Formats: sequence, structure tokens, C-alpha cells
Amino acid sequence: MIRPGNRDRAKNSVNLAVLITKDSNDISGAYIATLSMPGDSAKMRRTRCRRPPGATSSDQGRILADLRETGIEGMEVPHLSIDPRKLIYFASIVEQGSLKKAAKSLGLSQPALSLSIDRLEADLNIRLLQRSPTGVVPTAFGDVLYYHAHLIRGELILAERDLQNAIRGQASEIRIGSLPSLAGSIVPTALNKWRETHPDVGLHVVESAQIDLLTGVLQREFDFVLGYTQCYDLEGGLRQRVLFRDRLCVIARPEHPLSSTGSISWEEIVKFPWISPTSRRPHSVLEAALKIANVAPPTQTTFCGSVALQKSLIAGSNHLAMLPAHAVRVELQEGRLVSLPIEDPALHRNIAVFFREGYNLNEASRDLIDCVASIGQTLCRQPDV
Repeated sequence: MIRPGNRDRAKNSVNLAVLITKDSNDISGAYIATLSMPGDSAKMRRTRCRRPPGATSSDQGRILADLRETGIEGMEVPHLSIDPRKLIYFASIVEQGSLKKAAKSLGLSQPALSLSIDRLEADLNIRLLQRSPTGVVPTAFGDVLYYHAHLIRGELILAERDLQNAIRGQASEIRIGSLPSLAGSIVPTALNKWRETHPDVGLHVVESAQIDLLTGVLQREFDFVLGYTQCYDLEGGLRQRVLFRDRLCVIARPEHPLSSTGSISWEEIVKFPWISPTSRRPHSVLEAALKIANVAPPTQTTFCGSVALQKSLIAGSNHLAMLPAHAVRVELQEGRLVSLPIEDPALHRNIAVFFREGYNLNEASRDLIDCVASIGQTLCRQPDV
């Protein structure tokens, strides 16, 4: 349904907005088409509706339903005047879930913060928060605004930091992310080598799941991240360079029932409990191998992002997990863990560096990436125990 907006007498213009989708239940590829007609001329503007990184299809469906209920498919789209400072306040309220807590974190009085958000809603003519005795939650429109508000706040923080570094004549800090399976051997060895030539450059390293790493790059939380070349649905806006190729092993304790078996199939392996690195996305390597073998996934799975905890669970039970050979080489050499005898092309993966489209790596960053590539290639060429 399309409804015309009211004519703006001052500017003699009419605005229309239409939500255009290929699939009425999917807004990930949709456009909001805004028709602005000043005087006798007409201009059409399209804005792609992007699903926020990490949002699930159920989140997307809820937002779409809420937007329909509030009339987005025909809503008048006036020129919106947004105060950046109020956006920062709004982001803090959403994250704290309470005006009182947000006011304390911002160093403001609660009445002043409440008044600021009331004015923001009045300026936009949109309800952004649902208030209740137990706290506040964003509306569908609040969800949309918050996604941009917290990115803007992050950019302001980064701008302040970079300007301060430039004024002091200091090199900017490098912020990188890594898969936990790379953070135990390859990354620390590469960092030690890199530090020999870059002792004064600030460095911040975070280990996290693949989806969080890629999302963090897109949201400028990281300069670059180290992961494997399975990007889910986040390829847009990312560039990658393959650094080396490693091999995953199916790891078990020495006393595991399958450890003494000469030849093992996926049908036998999935009968035992598994450890997966994240619950938000399937274990893509295991999923790919089982799909090719036409085998159903394990019935019992424990999700754990810590490699150290995975190793402890495996050592004390019949759990199985996939870990790269370089991440468990010491345990294999000492006999505390074993690699089960199964070979599958799906167990080989490309490790790559990911960074934003258009991002220029400085010399220190390029040297660090080269160190990771060199160490990774060396360790992955070593024979498995």
C-alpha cells in the first residue's frame, strides 16, 4: 500500500516512501524507495535495507512485522534532523536498559537525559523507546536507529584516539582479531617475531568466533582479523588474502573407544558427543563433511569458544572436537590427546586475513600479516604426531 505524504507548504514538496522487497518475508535485499517531489520535479532515492551483522532471520522478521504494523510501506518521510549527541545518549540507554543506569554512565542527571530523548523523539516524530517500570527497550524504529547510533559513537571514539595519537606524534594502535584456534601457537609466535622490528607500536588483540570477527571488521572494531575463508553471508564490504592452509584433526582422549580403531567413518564419529566453537552458527567444517557423507549431525553438542576448555573437556570425557594440528601439537606429542585416523578434504581449510574494502594497511600492519603468514606456513608444514 502506498499513501502520499502531506505536502510541505514551506518547501512545496511531497515525500513518499515505499518498502520494496523481492520476498515479502525478507528485508535483507530490500529497498526503501523515497520519492521526493519539490515543485514540479521528482527525484527517486533508494536506500538498501541491510540486516545488522549477527542478526538472525527471526530478528529480521520481527522488525519487518513491526515496520508493517506502524505503516512503513506508506509512511511520509520528512527531512530528519538528528542531533549526534542525542544519538550517543540513545545508544547508552538501549545498552543499559535503564534511564537511571545510562544517566549514571554518561555523567548526567536522569531528568536531563529523559528530556534529551524526549526531544530526539519529538524531532524525529518517531517513538524510539518503550518505557515500563522495569526499564526501557527499543521499538522497531529504535532498533534501526540504534544500529547506526552505536557505530557513530564508535567512530567518534576512534577519531578522538587517532587525533590524540597524531598530536602526540605516536603511532596508531593496531587492533586485530583472531580465531581461538590460531591464538594458541601461530599468533603469539608471529607477534614475538613482529615485535623485534616494531617495539613501540601499540597492539590490541582479541580472540573470538568467526562471525564476531567479521562483524567487528565491518563495524571498524578491528583493523583486520585472522580467520578461515568461510564468510557466511558477510562478504559484502570485505577483502581477504589467503595466508596459509592448515588441517583440522578430530581430537579425542587416549582412552576414547575410537582411539584404537584402525579406520573410522563419520557415521561412527557422530555417535559421540561433540564440542562446537559457537552456537550462533553451525560448525561449518563438520557440517560440510557430514553433508558430503550424507550423515546426520551429532545428537549431543556442547558449544565452547575456549580452546583450553575444549582440550580439558576432551581429556576428561568421550567428547570429540575439531582442532588444527598446530593447536594441539604439544598435547599430541606428550600423549595427553590423540588424533583419530580420519581423512577428509573438508578438514583442510584456508586461513586468511580479512579487512574492510578500501582500508589501507600501514607498514606495521603489513609486516604483522607477513609474520603470521610465515609462521603459519612453517608450523603447518610440520608433520602431525
